[in-house]
Amino acid sequence: MRKVLLLTLSVLAAASIIAQPGAQQRNAADDVQVRPIDPPAHPLPPESQTARVTKFSFFAYGDTRSEGPSPSGEPAPDGQVLQGPHGAVVDAMLATARRLASTEFPARFVVFSGDAVLYGPNGTMWNVSYVPLIERLTTQAGLPLFMAPGNHDTTARPPGDPDRELGLRNTLRAFSKLMPANGSPRRLDDYATFSFGYGNSFFIMLDSNIALDQKQLEWVTRQLEGLDRSRYRHVFAVLHHPPFSSGPHGGSVLEPASAAIRAVYLPLFHKHHVRMTITGHDHLLDHFVERYEDGRRMYRMDHLVSGGGGAPTYVYQGEPDLQAYLSDTAAQKVRLDHLMAPGPTTDDNPHHFVVVRVDGDRVSLEVVATGTTSFMPYGKRRIDLK
Repeated sequence: MRKVLLLTLSVLAAASIIAQPGAQQRNAADDVQVRPIDPPAHPLPPESQTARVTKFSFFAYGDTRSEGPSPSGEPAPDGQVLQGPHGAVVDAMLATARRLASTEFPARFVVFSGDAVLYGPNGTMWNVSYVPLIERLTTQAGLPLFMAPGNHDTTARPPGDPDRELGLRNTLRAFSKLMPANGSPRRLDDYATFSFGYGNSFFIMLDSNIALDQKQLEWVTRQLEGLDRSRYRHVFAVLHHPPFSSGPHGGSVLEPASAAIRAVYLPLFHKHHVRMTITGHDHLLDHFVERYEDGRRMYRMDHLVSGGGGAPTYVYQGEPDLQAYLSDTAAQKVRLDHLMAPGPTTDDNPHHFVVVRVDGDRVSLEVVATGTTSFMPYGKRRIDLK
C-alpha cells in the first residue's frame, strides 16, 4: 500500500504541472458560476417505492470533454461551443430511450463516469458546452444523470489544492440538483461521492481521483456493509479510472489511480460481490471479466470501460500487465479474461454509450454507436453476462 501511495503522489505531482493554468494556455480557471443542471420533472422515486422493480435499463458512458487548443492557436472547443460529438451521443440516447419506452426494459437513468469538460475549474466550459446537452436528457427525456468525477473535472491535483477545490466546487454545483444533498445517508458530505438504489440494483458513485482517501473508503465500506442483498441483487460501482484497460491509460502503463483501485477497492468489491465496475478515462470501449473464489463459490465481476462520449478517440495499445495483481489475489483464484478489446484505429472505436439491461438476476449489454449501425463489438447486438 505504501508503494502505491508513493507512486500516486509522484504522478499527481507530474500531472499537476501538465494541468497548470498556463500550460500551453489550455487550462484556465475563471470566476464564472456554474449553472446547476435542471433535473427531470419527475426524479427517480425513493428507493422504497421501487423495491419490486426487477426489469429496467440504464445508460452508461463517459468522457465528453473536447480536445485542447489547436496547433495553430485556436482555443479549445469547450467554453466556445456545444460539444458536437457529445451532442450526437445524446441524440442517440434520446432515440434509444424512445425505443425502449414501450418495452419491458424502459430506460430509467444515466450513469456518467466523468470528464465532462476539458478543465473543470473553468465555469464557462460547463455552462456553454456541457450543461445544455445534459438538460436534453434530464428535461426532454426525463432521465436523471448521476456522475462520478474525472480527472479533467476536478484536475489531477491533490485534495486541498486550489484548482482541485475549484473544479470540485464546479462539479458539485453542476450536479447539485441531481445528487443527494449533504446530510443524506446516501451522500458523503462535501464529496462527489454518493449512492442510490433503484429496483433490485444499487449504485456506488465514487471519486477515483482520490482513491486512497480514507474517509471515502470508509463511507463506501459502510454503504456496502449495510446493504440489503436480498433486495439489491446487483451492485454497480461507477468511477472514472479503470482497474484494467488496454488503451493508452492502460496496456503497459499502470497509472496510480488504477493501481489504487486494484489495491484498495477491488478487495472490497470481491468481499461484497460487486457485479460490475463502469469506468471511462480511456476514450474507447473495453471489457474485462474477472472471476474469483469466495467461500468456495466462484463469482464474476465485469469491468466495463465506456469512454466514448465524445472526447478525442483513443485506440488499443496493448494488454495490461496483470502479473502482480494475479499474484496478490492467488488465494482467491482470480482469473481475468479480456472479453472485448478496442480496435487499432479510430474508425474501429466510434463514440458510443452502453445500454445496461437488468432482467431479474441477469444483466446484458447493448452498445449504441453514433454515425454507424454496424458497430457490434461483441459480434451481436446484445450480449448476456453469464
